[in-house]
Amino acid sequence: MLKAKVIRMNLPADRRVLAVSDIHGTPDYLKAVLAKAGFCRDDILFVLGDMLEKGERSLETLRLLMDLSATHTVHTLCGNCDDLVVGFVDGREELSWEFFDYYLRHFGRRCTLVQMGMEAGLTEEACMDQERLRAAVAGPFEREFRFLRELPTIIDTQDIIFVHGGVPSAEHMEELESWRCMKNDDFLSQDTHLEKWCVVGHWPVTLYREKIPCANPLISREKHIISIDGGCALKRDCQLNLLIIPGGPGGDFSFISYDDLPAVTALDGQAGSTDSINIRWGKNALEVLERGEEFSRCRHLESGRVLDVLTAYLWEDRGEVRCEDSTDYRLPVEPGDVLKVVERTSRGILAKKDGVTGWYFGRVRD
Repeated sequence: MLKAKVIRMNLPADRRVLAVSDIHGTPDYLKAVLAKAGFCRDDILFVLGDMLEKGERSLETLRLLMDLSATHTVHTLCGNCDDLVVGFVDGREELSWEFFDYYLRHFGRRCTLVQMGMEAGLTEEACMDQERLRAAVAGPFEREFRFLRELPTIIDTQDIIFVHGGVPSAEHMEELESWRCMKNDDFLSQDTHLEKWCVVGHWPVTLYREKIPCANPLISREKHIISIDGGCALKRDCQLNLLIIPGGPGGDFSFISYDDLPAVTALDGQAGSTDSINIRWGKNALEVLERGEEFSRCRHLESGRVLDVLTAYLWEDRGEVRCEDSTDYRLPVEPGDVLKVVERTSRGILAKKDGVTGWYFGRVRD
């Protein structure tokens, strides 16, 4: 395994510092959130990896960041998804033929390598031939691969560590395996306490929230960890979070987010839930008690909780029924509140309010 590439720098006190992560091939989200923040040449932007994969415009996203890096102060780090792309063309031994056979077929046009292959003249099916794909993309995309190869794993500043997945400590980071720093699942739940702040992506923040789905950044002041992955290209209710880092001691972190969900205005008030569940990836096995055309009555196997789940959200995995992220949380709503529509149903809407997802059963005005 390759060792982590660590860059150390001091951040100037007179410039705004921003951080974004896990864009996953959604360049319009990146453009929109930067525009919303008024991003300019005076700012410093950290991109914490996984700009690629799982979105059908990953190659466009890569080129957008390459162009921004030439005109603005942009520090892009390598994420596990970005590393897979360059690892494939470099023929790294730890990345097996079997892995890429599954990966290319599973993601298809959502895979950066397939996007490159098709731009180089291959059909999508021809891109499944690994040797043919490697030969087709190695030369024409050398500029893109060179950019990816040069990405650091960790950027260590005087007050903050930036890394895609996480680090066990701030000591001897050059000795860490790069892959473990990029693909560090469930980092916030580990017994890690850092003296500096550590800003990470990789693990969508809603996965940490057992009761109420929320895509806003999660700040652990006890552990000095900030997790900012809003689930782009992975979640129906995703958003891209842009963290704004305070310019000096005593300041507080803030953020701006963007999603492209349609907005409606609530006409009725609604009290919020006092008890709810957030069923999320990895903990989403169900027993279907009664299957309906629109909703199905289900028991969540881990918690035992019974709730109605959208039937369209159900799927089967090796004989076990699972679901897309689901909740029975009821949003607190006042008349006039602006809601973002995730799903419209005969019972009401699954909506987002201030980054939080839940159900609203009142009337709305489009």
